[in-house]
Amino acid sequence: MWQVMTFFPKDARKQGSSDARRPPRGHNQGMTLGDKRRRAHDKLAALAGVRSIRRPVSPSAPQEFDLYYVRTGPRSDQPLVIIPGGPGMASIGHYQGLRRRAAEAGLDVIMVEHRGVGMSRHDDAGADLPEEALTIEQVVDDIAAVLDDAGVPAATVYGTSYGSYLAAGMGVRHPGRVGAMILDSPLLNCDDIEIVRWELRSLFWHGRDPHTAELAAKVRRLADHGHMTPGDAQLAATLYGIGGAGLLHRLFDLLLGGRRLLWTAMSRLGSWLTSRKLPYRNEADLVGAIGFRELNFHGTPDGLPLDPAVAMRESVSGEPPDFQGEPFDLIAEMPRFGWPTVVISGGRDLTTPPAVADRIVALVPGAFLVCLATAGHSILDTREQAALRIAAEVCAGRAGQLPAEGDTLDRLPARPEFRVVGPLIEAAARVESALPAVPAERIARLSKGPTS
Repeated sequence: MWQVMTFFPKDARKQGSSDARRPPRGHNQGMTLGDKRRRAHDKLAALAGVRSIRRPVSPSAPQEFDLYYVRTGPRSDQPLVIIPGGPGMASIGHYQGLRRRAAEAGLDVIMVEHRGVGMSRHDDAGADLPEEALTIEQVVDDIAAVLDDAGVPAATVYGTSYGSYLAAGMGVRHPGRVGAMILDSPLLNCDDIEIVRWELRSLFWHGRDPHTAELAAKVRRLADHGHMTPGDAQLAATLYGIGGAGLLHRLFDLLLGGRRLLWTAMSRLGSWLTSRKLPYRNEADLVGAIGFRELNFHGTPDGLPLDPAVAMRESVSGEPPDFQGEPFDLIAEMPRFGWPTVVISGGRDLTTPPAVADRIVALVPGAFLVCLATAGHSILDTREQAALRIAAEVCAGRAGQLPAEGDTLDRLPARPEFRVVGPLIEAAARVESALPAVPAERIARLSKGPTS
């Protein structure tokens, strides 16, 4: 591999300039940071509030790379650090609209580009960061280093989904930097998959909830005919978060009637969306392994129906990395958290079910639970207005009022794209039910088609 000379003075790198240590143009066609990506990078680097700091590639290596972050909104003594889910979700490019609306709400927001993703993806030669650079502890330390660069003693830390684990990691490794904490659709530990299994089967297989008893009977009938795989169950779980049991009833009735066109199309679309790399927006190709190595996302299949462990393993190409162990023991550490903590849970979340949130509330002293009964996973991404309202209340020191406002927050509108997807699926289901059934062999060809 060739070396890249840099033409920036050492003091410029120390100042955290967004221009620091950029590889020269036109000399990296064989590297990850080619000209097309460079243009997108430069455009994002020019956004107001974007800065970079130098960070070690790994604790044992002398090499450094540019880690990017952005700060927007009116300055405050305790800004809001927002950590997206993933691993793989970019912060700077993807959440520009969120930050604009947060600024309009008076929030001082910092977002850090996760190492190995987007603007923080490359070393000084323009190559992807190596595997040893990509660990949760290093990501957590990056966030603390950004606070140092921004001159922020302590922040309100908001993490959603995988980001909630990073937020909790701040509480473990850098407790003095946490003024308050918001854990949205949170993870707790590698045993969460057991809760996911129980909740999924309770609703969709055993029908222990009266609202899903009839739905579960349909799932069992579909499984008897080989039409309810673990992957199908995961799609059902996602759709349940969007439209509840009513949407699934209509779709399952189509499946029971031998009409699989809409279902297969949604399954293919979901696979494509989760596997496709969207530069500077969603890049899990490098960092996705973190979820398997450190958080046991894939679990161990138990041989029973609707197993999310099987679905997770099938969602990645090749064999997923082995689980090596968690970086933190949050069950032992959370009782030491001494700051106001709000835990947000969607009543229809089957990715990190409400039972996980309940466990966390029991562990963190004085934690406040906010439940949005009709919401699914990641309130930050699906119910942005509610997320920003909660963040504003916590930043204003009014976290204790939030549990009583759950119903009000739940009535706030979802993001526009989530408001329309349910009605669109309903409309498509009505169309399919009115048309002649598509032959099974054509559906099979669709289900085996390319994903890219």
